[in-house]
Amino acid sequence: MEKKRVTIVGAGHVGATVARALAEMNCVQEIVLLDVVEGVPQGKALDIQESASLCRFDTRLTGTNDYDDTAGSAITVITAGVARKPGMSREDLLDTNAKIVAGVTREILARSPETIFIVVSNPVDIMTQLVHQVSGLPKQRVMGMAGVLDTARFQTFVAEEVGCSYQDVVGMVLGGHGDQMVPLLRLCTAGGVPVRELIPEERLQEIVRRTQQGGAEIVSYLKTGSAFYAPGVSVAEMARAIVTDSKRVMPCVAALEGEFGISGIMMGVPCVLGNEGVEKILEFALTEEERALMEASAASIRKNAETIRDYR
Repeated sequence: MEKKRVTIVGAGHVGATVARALAEMNCVQEIVLLDVVEGVPQGKALDIQESASLCRFDTRLTGTNDYDDTAGSAITVITAGVARKPGMSREDLLDTNAKIVAGVTREILARSPETIFIVVSNPVDIMTQLVHQVSGLPKQRVMGMAGVLDTARFQTFVAEEVGCSYQDVVGMVLGGHGDQMVPLLRLCTAGGVPVRELIPEERLQEIVRRTQQGGAEIVSYLKTGSAFYAPGVSVAEMARAIVTDSKRVMPCVAALEGEFGISGIMMGVPCVLGNEGVEKILEFALTEEERALMEASAASIRKNAETIRDYR
């Protein structure tokens, strides 16, 4: 397999964590860490590079403030933007981050017209739609990171409640990346056993609520920032699935054209990831309750999406 260049725009906590996790996966030739602040991407790239012999990877890392150094990127990860603070919703970031993300999209596309975008900047459902809108790229080449992280959080809380290995819980969270995300309880298992056979319904609903507030819980502890370890690894897993053409099934923010009865927006659904990006959306029958929750999530996204309709 041809190894590739991946650019990460934004060398903050999330961007640097993506760079480190992806470097340690040893599946790309080069990672370019780009930021507007002089010295920050250079220092972080060098710091990660100096761990190569210890972590046994050969990925090259470059830190830069110049978009020209990103030319020819197979994947571009956009983490740039303002992070949440206590009391803020992801939607509170919309206007500020929209201007940043639109500008980044144009700069990257001018140098890497064949790139695949993974969007992380919040509110991610809307920012992903903005990148798709501004870039004019085919829908499979623009996706957002949300469901991988939300699912990981959900699986963590379930495993701790069951008292089993984190690795033995399988679940899926769909919908928007916020209070209206939809953890699918009926599909969640621990070692193949349905969790509804193991955990009382009332407790499961508490886990759902904690998952929906997972990001806010971490913000409340950190005070001055938001989560970055789990989000960073989530992005790295998505990038690895693409560059290795592994056809991994991951819940991602993707463009919907009738799947699950929803059209005209981008939101979290199960996707097959490979060299072409989102190669397939895996649609399946929802219960009446699940469909209502997905439609409510879609309505919220559609309302917020109106604010970026005129961006080009």
